[in-house]
Amino acid sequence: MAQDIKRLFKDSTGEPLTIPSGPEDAPNVVVVLLDDVGFGSFGTFGGPVPTPTCDLIAEQGLRYNQFHTTALCAPTRAALLTGRNHHAVHMGSITETATSFPGYDSVIPDEAATIAEILRTNGYATGMFGKGHITPVWEIGPSGPFDHWPTGLGFEKFYGFPGAETSQFEPALYDQTTPIEPYVGRDDYHLTEDLAEQATKWIKQTKAHRPDRPFLCYFAPGAVHTPLQVPKNRLDDFKGQFDQGWDVLREEIYERQLAMGIIPKETVNTPRPDEIPSWDEYPDRYKPVASRLMEIFASFLHHTDEQVGKIVTSLQEIGEWDNTLFIYVTGDNGASAEGTIHGAWSAPSFQNGVHEDPEWLLEHMDDFGTAASECHYNVGWAWAQDSPFQWMKQVASHFGGTRNGMAVSWPKRIKDQGGLRSQFHHVIDLAPTILEATGIEPPEKVNGVTQMPIEGTSMGYTFDSSETESTHKTQYFEILGNRGIYHDGFMASCFHGRVPWIRMESRPFDGPQEKWELYDIRTDFSQSNDLSEELPEKLAELQKLFDEEAKRNNVYPLRDPGDRLTRKTSPPSPLQGVRKVTYTTDHVRMPERSVLNIKNHSFQLTAQIEIDNPVSEGVIVCQGGNLNGWTLYLDEGRPTWHYNLFGHERTTVATKDPLTIGQHEIRVFFDYDGGFGAGGTFHLIVNNDQEASGRVEKTVPVMFSMSGETFDVGIDTGAPVGLYPHLYPCTAKINEVVIEVLDELDEETRQAVLNGEFKAGLAAQ
Repeated sequence: MAQDIKRLFKDSTGEPLTIPSGPEDAPNVVVVLLDDVGFGSFGTFGGPVPTPTCDLIAEQGLRYNQFHTTALCAPTRAALLTGRNHHAVHMGSITETATSFPGYDSVIPDEAATIAEILRTNGYATGMFGKGHITPVWEIGPSGPFDHWPTGLGFEKFYGFPGAETSQFEPALYDQTTPIEPYVGRDDYHLTEDLAEQATKWIKQTKAHRPDRPFLCYFAPGAVHTPLQVPKNRLDDFKGQFDQGWDVLREEIYERQLAMGIIPKETVNTPRPDEIPSWDEYPDRYKPVASRLMEIFASFLHHTDEQVGKIVTSLQEIGEWDNTLFIYVTGDNGASAEGTIHGAWSAPSFQNGVHEDPEWLLEHMDDFGTAASECHYNVGWAWAQDSPFQWMKQVASHFGGTRNGMAVSWPKRIKDQGGLRSQFHHVIDLAPTILEATGIEPPEKVNGVTQMPIEGTSMGYTFDSSETESTHKTQYFEILGNRGIYHDGFMASCFHGRVPWIRMESRPFDGPQEKWELYDIRTDFSQSNDLSEELPEKLAELQKLFDEEAKRNNVYPLRDPGDRLTRKTSPPSPLQGVRKVTYTTDHVRMPERSVLNIKNHSFQLTAQIEIDNPVSEGVIVCQGGNLNGWTLYLDEGRPTWHYNLFGHERTTVATKDPLTIGQHEIRVFFDYDGGFGAGGTFHLIVNNDQEASGRVEKTVPVMFSMSGETFDVGIDTGAPVGLYPHLYPCTAKINEVVIEVLDELDEETRQAVLNGEFKAGLAAQ
């Protein structure tokens, strides 16, 4: 009955208001996506780390052994959420290495609405917890814009971090778009635990408020991406379990995979690349370091799987388990080799292109896994955990970079519990699978915008049969020049030649180091038998198909890390051309790219403060964290400047006497030598009288932090830059802090910075 509206309420007839809800009896959907995990890491897939939650999903549902990602973090996430190929939605690389070309600008177009937005507009509650890594870096700041944050891409609830990585103990977290510090005052805080608690809380609140409303929960913790950090009581959970080294570990994984039926019995375990040393030839002196790093990783992974278990338990407790489609993707790419041959204590160090002395690592082993370091394991462990495949993360040409185990459960729908599925599928297939499961048709328009076709194919048919032929017939792969194309059982692969742990290396396209290989993966599960010379016509056919797919999906132009950026191809900067900015205590938790860049410059920092206590203390202004950055603070009333280079070298310049009561001007003038990451002299000047000076021979050239450490006035959020307590709020009144860059970058240095930012991004993906 239609509404009948008269002049008076008593004479009018209305229609009842309704609350939108999802399709009748539609399932809840949980998608779990871990970070930087090889195919052979999870115990569920033959790996060395027990993963009981993933085991449970697989035992009550299905495990998939031919599921693929893109070989890199942000591209996988964009592809998963949109159901389109990563270049087609402008995420051909990570957000930190964006360029102006359509396939690489990192701006997901409105024509590619996410699965969250589609489900939200069809009555679902939608929440994201953890790592976003889908927002352009120049939009991560207090002024946004926020339409490419998770909250602008369909998620009603976002609790997590928008970048590539963050500390597990002092994370750069946001609730929606508001920065928060839930770790303050908590010695027991751990991010993955917090994310699991927030996800379960949201699920329970959502269902209590609207029992009829299904939900989408996207749980994407930063784990187990660097920094490898675990609760104190978990540091020794795997002590002594990796002393056999990476060669033996890989063989152990391979044998378990065979015994469990995870891989076909005829599968060959591909050999170790020449670029990776064997365990036998690796120096005995540093083997304890390597073993310890792998122990920390294993503990981190095991602990993370436990947190996923809390979500499972919450679903069981509220009676929603049977009608929940639970998708557990064990990694967004293969295991990470960014930790270099010897591993890393300080992620900012290798992200700035400075590999650490293994002697330093040996001396600081006790820091591994704690807030004192941002550590990462050796290349050899990454290769071992990608058993039985070639290569690892970044290498999209081979399954070591793209093959990730996946487990799926839906008790109400999947009856072949414990089954194995070997159909070829890709991360773009998850969105159409979810749509089919929920009964929602892919919309032609979303919010008035005509949509791109969803490229993926639903995996729903695999719920019933292990024998049905795969519906995903063709899939290209490309990351950082590494290229591949799958079609109807054959895979053509071209490794570009740059190994993932060497960021300063450049290789020409179509150069002698490139060789297209051909594999029949119907009989060659691990890409062990190159058929390119035997079947040249087949290879040529696939190469042509790659070119067609590349043109259709915005893959071109291919970029080598050595290719020079120009002003026309560089990503935008909110402060382009700005040389002087005034900050106040309103400026806290400012991301690095939203603050005036003083690196590779002479600069002047001027703070106007008022003292009412001669023993005033606390941070006036700072940038970075405990492993990289700078800070100006008061130490018992004495102005003090501290420069922290990768946590390795610390330089402190301080006045002799404390400030008197009243107004003061504190100025830091840095006289830079010029060039890229060069040295210079700091001058600390109080009330126009030079008080102290100090010299550094090197400075941070590219990034203070890829893990979300920020710029703060009046306090130090995150991990403290200096050797002072957490937060360390300033007890003096800060009227303003003016920062001015005093010179221009020469073209050579500017180019080095642009290239350095790209290569830093490669180390933090």
